[in-house]
Amino acid sequence: MPEGPSIVMLKELVAPFEGKKIVAALGNAKIDFGKLTGKKIAAIKSFGKHFLLSTPDITVRIHFLLFGSYSVNEQTKPARSLRLQLQFKKGVLYFYTCFVKLIEDDLVKVYDWRADVMNDKWNARKAIQKLKLVPDTLICDALLDQNIFAGVGNIIKNEVLYRTGIHPETTVGSIPALKLSALLKQTRLYSFDFLKWKKANELKQHLLAHTKKICNRCHIPLINKATGKTKRRSFFCSNCQVKYQ
Repeated sequence: MPEGPSIVMLKELVAPFEGKKIVAALGNAKIDFGKLTGKKIAAIKSFGKHFLLSTPDITVRIHFLLFGSYSVNEQTKPARSLRLQLQFKKGVLYFYTCFVKLIEDDLVKVYDWRADVMNDKWNARKAIQKLKLVPDTLICDALLDQNIFAGVGNIIKNEVLYRTGIHPETTVGSIPALKLSALLKQTRLYSFDFLKWKKANELKQHLLAHTKKICNRCHIPLINKATGKTKRRSFFCSNCQVKYQ
């Protein structure tokens, strides 16, 4: 599943299509393609894991789920997986095995941009307020809550918890205030590191915890375990990542 930084990369990749008219729209997504044909792309945005293509009166929202993908100007997947194809006079966008939805409301009413960890409007204080409402939630689940940390996925979760020395099964309410502030700061910083390394095709060599077997700090085996209500895989050190009580 693409995380926020990967969606930002996609946004930058398709930036040349901004201002271009959609000549034809087709695919097997359950939407009214006629509402897109003839419309110009007025803005290209991202919110967390959502990719957004806006015309003056409607927005295409694409969520890549677990196995979604895309291609620009060259079709690469079977027609049965093609959810949306947007044809322009010069160029074409393909989106595969993803969830496509049309949004007719103003995006300001749909999204709280302060929750997107990669958005200029990201608000750490707002995130802390939301976390205080769920003190019994495990931090491994809270970090994946898109209403609090839009764009954070499992890689960012594992790496940020390792960076800050917090055990993934710690409840939100038991994390000391200074440590919680450090967690929020690192979540944003790491997201931009992720973007930088992803662009350079070197993300894997910078991973410290995710999919790793040995702790760099303690030189002991990392725990590999499905944690929390989400049951997503966590990689953590039982020695240097504190389980606060």
